[in-house]
Amino acid sequence: MRSSRLALFVLCFFVTACREASEVKEPEQKQVPHIRKEIIFSYAPVVKKVAPAVVNVYAFHHAKVGLLTSPFMADPFFKQFFERFHHEGNRDHHSLGSGVIASKEGLVLTNYHVIENADVIQVALADKREYLAKLIATDKRTDLALLKIEDGEDLPYLTVSPQEDLEVGDIVLAIGNPFGVGQTVTKGIVSALARSQEGISDFRSFIQTDAAINPGNSGGALVTTDGRLVGINTAIYSKSGGSMGIGFAIPTSLAIPVLESVKNEGRIIRPWIGLEVVPVTPEAAHSLGLPRPYGVLVKGVYPGGPADKAGVKMGDFIASIDGHEIEDDASLDYRVAVSSIGKKSEITILRKGDEKKLPIVFVEPASAKDPSPLMIEGQNPLQGAKIRTLSPALALDLGLSPMKQGVVITEVSKTGPVSQLGIQAGDILESINKKNVTNKQEAVSLLQTDTHSWILVLRRGNQILTLQVHE
Repeated sequence: MRSSRLALFVLCFFVTACREASEVKEPEQKQVPHIRKEIIFSYAPVVKKVAPAVVNVYAFHHAKVGLLTSPFMADPFFKQFFERFHHEGNRDHHSLGSGVIASKEGLVLTNYHVIENADVIQVALADKREYLAKLIATDKRTDLALLKIEDGEDLPYLTVSPQEDLEVGDIVLAIGNPFGVGQTVTKGIVSALARSQEGISDFRSFIQTDAAINPGNSGGALVTTDGRLVGINTAIYSKSGGSMGIGFAIPTSLAIPVLESVKNEGRIIRPWIGLEVVPVTPEAAHSLGLPRPYGVLVKGVYPGGPADKAGVKMGDFIASIDGHEIEDDASLDYRVAVSSIGKKSEITILRKGDEKKLPIVFVEPASAKDPSPLMIEGQNPLQGAKIRTLSPALALDLGLSPMKQGVVITEVSKTGPVSQLGIQAGDILESINKKNVTNKQEAVSLLQTDTHSWILVLRRGNQILTLQVHE
């Protein structure tokens, strides 16, 4: 009896061991692909989906060509001679770029520098259809422009949506018309996000990619492998003029207000915060007790602006907006720019070591109550100039800091004292005879107070110009 139990135990153990041995998987063996599905990995499906909405953009500019300058032109005979052999006419210039159809109505996003000064704009689809396009809006701040295809039917298009889920390392495709050779697709990855590149856009927040972007790709599409439009290709870093693996695309979040401008007669509306800030240096980070340099320090607050109403003060440290960490001044500009008008947000600050969360509402930049220009008359240094009261809205339109207050010179007469003094359109008049100027009525009053001598202080970019004028 004991021996039979022992035999049964041995048998069960053997069966169990065999079963466990059979369940142990053998290591996978690498094999040479032998069927088409295993051999081919292709982006063709996504290209077929998005490429029809990427167009070529041709911008034509007719430049006037005048007659030769010669003292003999006053003589009718010589004038007739010159006109015969040197006809006055037009010289055609054209630029080539790309664009993306972003609505079923035929709205096309492209770069501003592609269509700058264009008299005629033409777009060509991938299926060889060609249409004239009307310029709807331009936005120099982002280097974007909005076109409208005229008389287009059954147009393919891509939906523009924010690219907030894009990550470094994601595969992207760049589609455009480099060098005019025809529609071309290149592949790469997202090399960096929120990359600053001076001189391209005010917001300096770009998607960097190593997908080849060459001349002619400007205005083309940067898409993900699931066919989402995440950027508008705009520039490359190059020493030779060709691609060096460093390209930049404007995030679609910045393109949304440009698309929506069609509802506002081409007017692009972005919110503002009313702050002047500086990045945090390593020394400032150490004094604030921060683990690393990030965020911004408030240098100035515009009276009555959104930040002022929220309670932000000079010297505050701004850490985040709506939970998004602020890296530097460009990061702050971007976060405000991609917010909607009237949005209620939360700004996190540090003040004297205490963290505060302040509710803030982003609004449209304020306009002046007297927007029309005023011509300066009478015997004074600004005779013949047109001035306007500077407001945040006007400053942004002119490419100036919205924090500046004063009066801006909008037009300068070619004759008279104003031109002889070297005053230029765009100069900001800050004071007259050591008295600050806040609006155009004050400027006129101060100019008329003393009719014999004036001290004018003007700002031109980062320069301060002081002019002493005596009658």
